[in-house]
Parts: sequence; structure tokens; C-alpha cells
Amino acid sequence: MQEVKAPIIGINRHRLTTDGEGVTTLVAFHGCPLHCKYCLNPQCLSPDGVLRTITPNELYSEVEIDDLYFMATGGGICFGGGEPLLHSKFIVEFAKIMNPEWNIVLETSLNVPLKQLEMAAPLVKEFVVDVKDMDEQTYKAYTTQGNALVTSNLKWLAENGYAAKTLIRLPLIPYYNIEAAQEESRKQIENMGFHRFDKFEYIVKQM
Repeated sequence: MQEVKAPIIGINRHRLTTDGEGVTTLVAFHGCPLHCKYCLNPQCLSPDGVLRTITPNELYSEVEIDDLYFMATGGGICFGGGEPLLHSKFIVEFAKIMNPEWNIVLETSLNVPLKQLEMAAPLVKEFVVDVKDMDEQTYKAYTTQGNALVTSNLKWLAENGYAAKTLIRLPLIPYYNIEAAQEESRKQIENMGFHRFDKFEYIVKQM
């Protein structure tokens, strides 16, 4: 069987308490279903944004050097992007060969088919979910996509015991939502069973 491969935009080592506990290495995938106005990594959508395409074994060969840091601090690998759940098969295959004591953190929009989430969820210690805004019109105006999958995937996480493992990021998005909308999103998600929130404001770079 042909080994799975995935395009990446970068590998960032020695991140301390930035992506979960301890020292982590961020692996950022190319590709995303969203086209956010203030995307932090626009190269994930550009054909020229691919740093290289790698296999799980090749990734492991690069990150195993930090095994000592991961083990000593309770860290591991943070998969981001782009949208890491577009590459769930890669994550599953990587988890088979990595040190099982490493932790996996997933930074995701959840705007993917449920099967992608179901595949990776059992491997994840913490989900970091940026929901943008729960209002469908606001979400679509900012991302160009609807948020029905986000809502249904949040419900699936809650119903299957992942709420305590999930940090919900609630951004205040200049020109798109206001604090009252941010709070309304929090209430909606809290009613689903989530209680960990990170409320913050996007910083818009002046052109």
C-alpha cells in the first residue's frame, strides 16, 4: 500500500506552552476549506505555499530529536495549518509510529466532514477550535463558507466525551462582529456542554 503523504507549509520547533502543555512542535498543513479575511497563514491556500510534501515517517525522522523535551514537559506535536483535519489519515499513520507518550494537539476550524473528525479524535489530547462566530451570516461573510459542519461537529465532540478536551477560541473580528455577538456565540456553545473558552481580538495589520 502506498504511504500517505501530505503537503506542509512549515515545521516550527520548541514552542513552549503555546500549543498546549510543555514544549511542542507545530506542524502546519497546506490546504483549508475557509478563505478568512485575516488569515494568519495565507500561504496555506496558495499553490506556491507548499514547503514540501512529506510522509509520516519523514516527519517522525525530523521531530524525534525533541523526544526528550516532549517527555520532560508533557509536550508533543501540534497539528495546525491550514486545516489539519483535511489530513486525518496522515495524523493516524503518524500516531502509529511516534512515541505513544507524546501528546497531540489539533488546531482546527472543524469545518470538515464528520468522518475526518472521527478518524483523528481518539488520538487527540486537546482540540483548539476557532469557531469564528456562531452566527451563520457573519461566519459566511468572514470565511466565504457556511458553518453547519462546525455546529454539527461541535455537537459530536460534546456527545462523545470530548468537551473537556476542547478549548473554544472566540475571536472578536474587526468589522465583522462585536462583543455582544462574541458573547452570544459563547452562550450557544456553552449550552452544548463546552466550558473552556479563549476570548480574544484579531489584530488587523495595516496595509
